Amino acid sequence: MSIEKIDRVRLGQDGPEVGVQGFGAMGISEFYGDTDEAAARDTLEATVEAGVTLIDTADIYGQGANETFLAPFVAAHRDEIMLATKFSVERRADDEHYRGVRNDAPYIRQAVEASLRRLNVDVIDLYYMHRRDPGVPFSESVGAMGELVTAGKVRYLGLSEVTGAELREAHAVHPITAVQSEWSLFSRDVERSLVGAAADLGVGIVPYSPLGRGFLTGSFADASKDLAGSDFRKFQPRFTGDNAKANAALLEPVHKIAAAHGVTAAQVALAWVQQRAEVHGLRAVVPIPGTRKRARLIENTGATRLRLTGDELALLEPIAGEVKGDRYPDMSSTSTARE
Repeated sequence: MSIEKIDRVRLGQDGPEVGVQGFGAMGISEFYGDTDEAAARDTLEATVEAGVTLIDTADIYGQGANETFLAPFVAAHRDEIMLATKFSVERRADDEHYRGVRNDAPYIRQAVEASLRRLNVDVIDLYYMHRRDPGVPFSESVGAMGELVTAGKVRYLGLSEVTGAELREAHAVHPITAVQSEWSLFSRDVERSLVGAAADLGVGIVPYSPLGRGFLTGSFADASKDLAGSDFRKFQPRFTGDNAKANAALLEPVHKIAAAHGVTAAQVALAWVQQRAEVHGLRAVVPIPGTRKRARLIENTGATRLRLTGDELALLEPIAGEVKGDRYPDMSSTSTARE
């Protein structure tokens, strides 16, 4: 059975044309428990069939394993996809909990070569700074990223988890095509300053975790009870104990709207994110939900054809303000900490 292809949009003022929904590959290699690799490869093939062209990874996912896993798929579909990866979060083999942030030019040059090698490509379409080290000026970090564009190793530049002021500062050094940050019915921190700056500059926004790491779908109610031992959501404040119980109650209007349309809660949550472009006057909003199942991929792309009414949007509006718990146990490297 053929899959209906999604529409396309230009990512950023001078950026490439991509499907209006992308694909986050992180969960294939780490963080969400064990993976059936055959099913994951079939899901990747479904992205192409559905017109999902923006494929997102990072060098820290599985400590490089995610990029390596994607390489055969990328080789088979190189002209059909927009390949995005990220640098800056440094991990150590001898300490699984260590997360350092590096934005210095020598590290960037080293990181891009390693990603090119693992992905087995000559050029990365969209290269993101994954996290910001405020101690390194953008003149150095974004300047070094711009040199990669000049050298033909990268086509477009992106940032992740930055404030509006930081986006403006970086964009003055080299044009930024897209910014990736968490944005969902549960997480609207980006609306404080980033969204306005992106609208002014013509920068696209790529929301990660648009389904609240699965919580918005109703697939689990309390991570500590419902998820496997290796799942990192068990350690996120929003998804356990009293916070999880309170946040689950916030999903009632999501389920009500889903029932009215004959769709899933996930599709309502994704449709809400997609309509942020119109609400905020943004050039493009391209969420990157992740899944390891073909059926979920098809479900997610179906959300691009769902339009919520003004009354429905109003019903969903208060949710984020009532959410209990932070996005991460340690918020120090997020844009929220620097607002």
